[in-house]
Amino acid sequence: MHEEKSNEKHKLNRKESITLRALRQYHSYNPRYFPLSFLQIAFREISPYFNLWMSAEIVTALYEGREKWELYLLVAITLFGNLFVQILQAILGRSAEGALEVLRDNEAAQFYLKTLSLDYDKMEDPDIRHLRRKIRENSNINNYGVENMRYAVLDVMSGGVNLVFSLILFVEMVSLMTALPFHFTSLFLFVAMIVLCVLTIALNFRSNRKSSANWNQIGDLMLKENKLGQGYQTDGMDNRIYRQQHIINKLYEKSHNEHLKGFSEAAQKDFFLTVPVSLVSDLSEVCAYLIVCLYCTMGVFPLGSVIKYVGYLSRIISNIENLFFYMGRFRGNERFLKTYLEYFDIKNDMYQGSLAVEKRSDKRFDIEFQNVSFQYAGSDAYAVKNINLNLKVGERLAVVGMNGSGKTTFIKLLCRLYDPTEGEILMNDFNIRKYDYRQYLDIFSVVFQDYHLLAMPLGNNVASSDSWDTEKAERLLEEVGFGERYMEMTKRLETPLYKNFDEDGVNISGGEAQKIALARALYRDAPFIILDEPTAALDPIAEAEIYSKFDRIVGDKTAIYISHRLSSCRFCDKIAVFDKGEIVQLGTHEELLSDEKGKYHELWHAQAQYYT
Repeated sequence: MHEEKSNEKHKLNRKESITLRALRQYHSYNPRYFPLSFLQIAFREISPYFNLWMSAEIVTALYEGREKWELYLLVAITLFGNLFVQILQAILGRSAEGALEVLRDNEAAQFYLKTLSLDYDKMEDPDIRHLRRKIRENSNINNYGVENMRYAVLDVMSGGVNLVFSLILFVEMVSLMTALPFHFTSLFLFVAMIVLCVLTIALNFRSNRKSSANWNQIGDLMLKENKLGQGYQTDGMDNRIYRQQHIINKLYEKSHNEHLKGFSEAAQKDFFLTVPVSLVSDLSEVCAYLIVCLYCTMGVFPLGSVIKYVGYLSRIISNIENLFFYMGRFRGNERFLKTYLEYFDIKNDMYQGSLAVEKRSDKRFDIEFQNVSFQYAGSDAYAVKNINLNLKVGERLAVVGMNGSGKTTFIKLLCRLYDPTEGEILMNDFNIRKYDYRQYLDIFSVVFQDYHLLAMPLGNNVASSDSWDTEKAERLLEEVGFGERYMEMTKRLETPLYKNFDEDGVNISGGEAQKIALARALYRDAPFIILDEPTAALDPIAEAEIYSKFDRIVGDKTAIYISHRLSSCRFCDKIAVFDKGEIVQLGTHEELLSDEKGKYHELWHAQAQYYT
C-alpha cells in the first residue's frame, strides 16, 4: 500500500513538471554544458551594452570638447575591451561546443542503454516500438523534444542576461531622473510605455499559444510525410519490375501537398498573429525614445546618453517580450518531452529471480515444460499452446514444423526471453523464474535465424568479450569450417569484420558469417546449444551437413536443432513436431515416419518429392 501511494505521488509530481524533469535528466548527461553555455552567453551579451556605454561616453566627450588624450583613451578602452570579450567568448564557445558533443553522445548512449535494458517482451511490444520511433521522428522534425528544450534554455539564458544588464543601467537612468521635480509628461510616457509593454506581453502570449498549435499540426503532417517516405524506401528492384514508382510518387505528392498547404496556412496565420504584437512593441519603444529625449532636453542627461538609455530601454522591453516568447516555446514542446519521458518511465516487470544456478561439471540441467501457453502482446491468439516436453541432459532434440508453427517462440520461452502466459517451465524441479535471470541465460548458447555479428575484430565476435583465448578461438573456427578463410586473414583474430569503422575491415559472406556465429556459440561452452534455423538460407543438403558436423562438435552438451526441413534433423534422439502452436507429435524419426496419418509423415513426403 505504501509503495502504491509513493508511486502515485511520483506520477503526480512528474505530471506537474514535465519540462523541469526533462531538463534535469538532460543536464545530467553532461553537467558542464549549461554552466559553460551561460558564461559564453553572458560575455556575448555584455558586448553590445559595453559598446553602447562607451559610444555614449565618446559622443559626450566630443560634445564637451575634452582633451584628445581622453578621446584616445576611451577609444582604446572600447577596442581592447571588445578584444578581451571576444577572446574570452571564443574560448568559452569552444568549450561549450565540446561539452555539447559529450552531452549528445551521452544522451544517445542513455537512450540505447534504456532500450537494451528493457525486458525482451517490451522490446518487441508494438506500442513501445512505436513510442521509440515517434521520439526519433519528433527529433527529426524541427528538433522537437530535448533538442528544442535545449535551444529554449539557451534563449532564456540570453534573455535573462540581457534583462539583468538592461535593468542595472535602467536603475542608473531612473536615479538621474528623480533628481528633477515631478514632470507630468514623463509620467504619462512612463505609464504609456508600461501599459504598452504589458499589452505586448499579453498579445505575445496569445500569439505563442496559437502559433504553437499551428506548428504542432505542421509537425504532425511532416511526420506523416516522413513515415510515407520511410515506408516506401526500397532498393528499387520491385519498383523496376512492377513499375510501382508512379503509385509511390502519387501518394508522396499528395502527402507533400498537404504539408505545403498546411505550412502556407500556418505561416499566414503566424503573420496576422505577429503584426499587432510588432505594432504595440514599436509604440512602446517610441515612448522610450520620447522619455530619454525629453530628459536630455531638460539637461538631465548628456547628449551621448540618448544613445545609451534609448538602447537600454528598448532592450528591456524586447527582452521581457522575448522571455515570455521563450516560455511559450517550453509549453509548446511539452507534449514531445512527455513522449520522451514516457519511454524512460517504462518499468521492467520480468521477475529477475534470486536462486543461484548451480555450476555442474556433469551439465545436468533437466528442463520440463508443463502445460505452457503464450500470447504475444496485443494478440488474442496463442503463439504456443499446452506445450508439455522434457529435455534431458545430453539429448539431441529436433523441433520441426512449418513457418509460423511456434518453433522460435518455444525457444524464446526456454531461454526466458518471455515468461509463459499460462503453465510453467521447470529446471531441476524449480520454476525457472526463481533462478537468477542473468545466471539462467548463461547456460544457453543460441544461434538465432536473425543472428548478428559486430563490426569489430573477429576475436571479439567469437569470444563476445574484450579479450579471447587464441588457441580455443582458432580451434573452434577450424572445426566449424572457417579455417581456410581464416588463414587468408593476415591479422588473424585481430581482423576487423566489415568496413563500418575500419577501412581495413573484411567483408564476409553470409555462409562465413554463419560459421563465425556457430563458433561463437561453441566458445561460450554453455550446457545448452540451440540452433534456431540459422542456415535457413542454405540448400537442404548443405544445412544437413552443417547440422551433423556441429552435432559431432557439441559432444555431451544438450542440443536443440530447429528447422522446417525434416531431413536436416533425422539424426536427433527426439523430434518434436509443431503445428499451429502445439506439439502434435513427439518421437524418433523412424517412429514418426511410421505413423502414416501423422503430421511428420505428411511433411516428410511433401518435402521428399523435391529431393528424390
